[in-house]
Amino acid sequence: MTSIETAGRELAPGFTRIALDDVTDAAPGLGLADSGIEIRFAQRELGAEETGVTFHRLAPGVRQPFGHRHNLAEEVYVVVSGSGRMKLDDEIVELAPLVAIRVAPPVTRSFEAGPDGLELVVAGARHDGDGELVHGFWSE
Repeated sequence: MTSIETAGRELAPGFTRIALDDVTDAAPGLGLADSGIEIRFAQRELGAEETGVTFHRLAPGVRQPFGHRHNLAEEVYVVVSGSGRMKLDDEIVELAPLVAIRVAPPVTRSFEAGPDGLELVVAGARHDGDGELVHGFWSE
């Protein structure tokens, strides 16, 4: 692999290829063990300097127990497979394969899987400490 150099500082290789299923599932460390939720933060494994990439997998009918929002990071969510709903502040949108949704930083967002489960890839600028969890977000 080739590396890119900027002002004498070696950055990540020119490219990195990984399988998202090989990235460690962070859900157990977030108190979501045995919840039907997988969250795989792939930035480190990709060697990404400024881009965050996350893979979410929700079992059929599972709803994330919290929402989250950012101060700086705009994110794009792409449905890879399955279906479900995404709550964006006070609106709920339907999700289906290959639907992409851009979410501005301050919008609180969360997911609920449909009967076939839900798989999403999220990409956006990475800012350490930028995320905020919002508990009770789905209260109805």
